[in-house]
Amino acid sequence: MPPKNRFAELLPEITAWRRDFHEHPELLFEVHRTAAKVADLCRSFGCDEVTEGIGRTGVVAVIKGKTDTKGRTIGLRADMDALPIKEQTGVPYASKTPGKMHACGHDGHTAMLLGAAKYLAETRNFDGTVVCIFQPAEEGGGGGREMVEDGLISRWKIDEVYGMHNMPGIPVGQFAIRPGAMMAAADQFEIVVTGKGGHAAKPHDCVDTTVVSAHIVLALQTIASRNVDPLKQVVVSVCTVETDSTAHNVIPQVIKMKGTVRTMDAAVQDYVEERIGQIVEGTALALGARADVHYHRGYPVTVNAPENTDFAAEVAMAVSGKVDTDTAPLMGAEDFSFMLNERPGAYIFLGNGDTAMVHHPAYNFDDAAIPFGSSWYAGMAEARMPAA
Repeated sequence: MPPKNRFAELLPEITAWRRDFHEHPELLFEVHRTAAKVADLCRSFGCDEVTEGIGRTGVVAVIKGKTDTKGRTIGLRADMDALPIKEQTGVPYASKTPGKMHACGHDGHTAMLLGAAKYLAETRNFDGTVVCIFQPAEEGGGGGREMVEDGLISRWKIDEVYGMHNMPGIPVGQFAIRPGAMMAAADQFEIVVTGKGGHAAKPHDCVDTTVVSAHIVLALQTIASRNVDPLKQVVVSVCTVETDSTAHNVIPQVIKMKGTVRTMDAAVQDYVEERIGQIVEGTALALGARADVHYHRGYPVTVNAPENTDFAAEVAMAVSGKVDTDTAPLMGAEDFSFMLNERPGAYIFLGNGDTAMVHHPAYNFDDAAIPFGSSWYAGMAEARMPAA
């Protein structure tokens, strides 16, 4: 079951868009060049409406079917931003901006949705409305939240929303999806431990923040091992430790630690936030120090609605014939979750083959995946809103 023939014809053109985006990566909301090119292309396709500046730098392109007065309005989303990583792929179209690269394949996502938009604007073989969503700042900026808060769902009256991400390790052309929790919520915390600094040779005159912090780091690991049901996924990681001294013979007065919490369940997320505060403050108090916790809620759990997941899998099966419908959930996070919190929909993985993992300096999107991804985007519109 091959992809649509039209995408085989369009492959050189879509690949050229993708590689242009790859050469000119932009971070977070500063995707001005990318967004401008996306908007210009969508206008050239004959999209019925193209709106820029949604969620700061997002682009929304509307394509109406043969009849737009009946049927659904579905949103199809792709992300546009890159990462602050120095590229090590060696490809001819490598990043021209040192320290920035498309290390997660958002260049591919954007190009595939553009290909679908071109095809849908040409054929209009559906009854309803397609809203193509080109989102900035997925990589930690919460661009999905910004677009929702800017009226994305209500302004365009979106009924359902679908997204896709490439995945190294899955063969090119194959898909993977699951109902329910697909990716984790991602929260952040900062811990400030204050003791009494002094000379390292006289620890009895100090309250050693290094020792206190070490106890806190170890104690936090009991949340996953001893506090949360073993069948519930949770990760608590302390990732940075910074002191107010760099000397080898000084006990620091203050230590700051930063970390992340990943959960798959809202109740577990609430509990872990509360438990971190108890452990940190209690451990510090027991050792004569003071500790303050600043906890920040990040991306919510990415939850696929069962009915929409089944439909997304059926379309993927029609495109490739190979779909894993019970893929394991990932503890990574995705701000498409903000859109799924507003409307039912689904998020699916598309194989990128045996490549470096995303967020690695040697990662590169496989252009051979383009016809499959574009066919899935277009197929969601045609199958979910079939023409009479």
